[in-house]
Amino acid sequence: MRVMESLAEQGVTVLFKADAERMREGVRPWSFVASGSPFHEDLLVRTDAASVEACLEAGLPRLRAFGLVIPETSA
Repeated sequence: MRVMESLAEQGVTVLFKADAERMREGVRPWSFVASGSPFHEDLLVRTDAASVEACLEAGLPRLRAFGLVIPETSA
């Protein structure tokens, strides 16, 4: 995925997680976590949502606010 590659090139570690227990419960099973070391020590963005797309929709604007350059995603 181009967005994840771009973030990694800027020193950001990105993790997506699908939680089976939360999925069974119908409670925002996807998690997106982005942290930045060594270049962005204060960076930590976490979003829990119903889908990967919803995670990106919530998380990417926050990453842009940190000054990261992120390519547009296609819907």
